[in-house]
Amino acid sequence: MTTKEKLLALFESSRGVYYSGEEIAKSLNVSRAAVWKAVKALRAEGYCIDAVSNRGYCLSVQSDIFSPQGIAKYLDQACENLNVNVLPSVDSTNVHVREKADAGLPEGYTLIASEQTAGKGRYGRYFFSPPETGAYLSLLLRPNRCAAQQALGITTMAAVAMCEAIEAVSDEKPQIKWVNDIFVRGKKVCGILTEGAFGMESGVLEYAVLGVGINVYPPQSGFPEEIEEIAGAIFEKPCADMKNRLVAEFLNRFMAYYTAGNPAEYIGKYRDYSMVIGTEITVISPDGDRRAFACGIDDECRLQVRYEDGQTESLYYGEIRIRV
Repeated sequence: MTTKEKLLALFESSRGVYYSGEEIAKSLNVSRAAVWKAVKALRAEGYCIDAVSNRGYCLSVQSDIFSPQGIAKYLDQACENLNVNVLPSVDSTNVHVREKADAGLPEGYTLIASEQTAGKGRYGRYFFSPPETGAYLSLLLRPNRCAAQQALGITTMAAVAMCEAIEAVSDEKPQIKWVNDIFVRGKKVCGILTEGAFGMESGVLEYAVLGVGINVYPPQSGFPEEIEEIAGAIFEKPCADMKNRLVAEFLNRFMAYYTAGNPAEYIGKYRDYSMVIGTEITVISPDGDRRAFACGIDDECRLQVRYEDGQTESLYYGEIRIRV
């Protein structure tokens, strides 16, 4: 690690604690000049580092900037094999991680960005990803002999993990709109997009990229007109170190489900968080929209619906509309 990275790890491990330049230099085995240079570099990146005569430097407890060091301090053992990376801005975290996957990187490569300039939603839609107020992450997975239909489980466990993460850091009660949207107070605060590459002959998943976009705070200029009626944020105003903590809480819970490999551990919770079961919905398809009743979600994460003509169907994928 560079001196700047080592210094940030020290600051993140003890926010609000002052260290003298001499203490830091001795701890990192560098010169006082190198410490000052690293402090200046961190400040240039937006970190609020206080300096007080006869006390030294400390990272403000109010700081809310992504960093691998800031996320790492919250991670559990289930995440020990993750390779966490942070960029201030990227075109699309999913595109970036897919390139890493095609280059042969192992499972666990994770990218978190504060902004996406070309964020991806389902069916090629644009995912609004403004700077500073959201969390956009993608995680490379290489599950063992996972078929196409089983891949839906990745999105399902991610939805449950996100709901649990939101509950862990707030007083909110999140809900899941099948299959990949998280709602808080009747507004969408998170979207999940899982993409993958399959072997042509085996039909088995070679890798999956799990993408998650979270509206942590409302964007400074508001949401675009086309989504302002549906989009919301988890928090109304910034909270100290919330973005690092929220991402870590999600990764802890997702990786625990993923490594356990037991759908029974999250399917029941997915049903409990569902805002769809027992409601009237509209199933959207290329053949036209059909009104239906959402009867339940089976053990393979399929949405069980009954149409107005009495016909029933179990949906592996697709899109629905529901009045919130």
